[in-house]
Amino acid sequence: MLRWLGLPLQWLALQHMLLFLGLGSLLWNAVALVLYPLLPRDTGRRVGRAGIAAGYRVFWWMARTAGMMRLHSEPLDALRDEGGLIVVANHPSMLDAMMLVARLPRSACIMKASLMRNPLLAPGARLARYLRNDSPRGLVRLAVQDLRQGGQLVLFPEGTRTTQPPVNSFRGGVCLIAKRAGAPIQTVFIDTSSPYLCKGWPLWRLPPLPIVFTVRLGQRFEPAHDPAAQLRELEAYFASGVRQTPLHDPHPR
Repeated sequence: MLRWLGLPLQWLALQHMLLFLGLGSLLWNAVALVLYPLLPRDTGRRVGRAGIAAGYRVFWWMARTAGMMRLHSEPLDALRDEGGLIVVANHPSMLDAMMLVARLPRSACIMKASLMRNPLLAPGARLARYLRNDSPRGLVRLAVQDLRQGGQLVLFPEGTRTTQPPVNSFRGGVCLIAKRAGAPIQTVFIDTSSPYLCKGWPLWRLPPLPIVFTVRLGQRFEPAHDPAAQLRELEAYFASGVRQTPLHDPHPR
């Protein structure tokens, strides 16, 4: 389909998909605003997470049908029903969380505290009991509680999208959460040769199409007595396992 479209039409198709994603998010947040005071906490958490995952799956279906994006994330299905699990991944693109959550409807993400106060974005996250990062200590406490209740936690230890390949320096927290919750860490590699929505790439700029992402399951790490040492081991493991992608200039002349 794409080869019959000129660049202007390809650009419009991509922007329409992003518009659909935004409108779908607003609609779900309106529904979540109504459901939040009505549903018990556990039911709300389950419904909220499943609803977000379903919305992302629809987006990826549309992107694949239109020929704009190809997402090979089937390996995540093996983790779908496993509770008390921390899923840790590298972070090449702004789309990474959407890839993982679409296949892991039990999972929670960490949200910026400012976004959790945004009236247009927060209701869905609050219904799903996503974790807010007000303080490191509070975040660890909430994460441990969620994992002990059978949830899954999606984390990107780089803290932001990769700017220093193969991975940015890892931030602490994930291994401490694993130790306190007694939860294993399942590593996931996200491979892409596309620069789309990497750090510094404008939302509106058309990348080479189709945009292809592949997800691989890596080694599983059991909780360690020394979280700091395990974090260094985890960073080294990702640095050696990430598949290098072509360098790009997000601000071409």
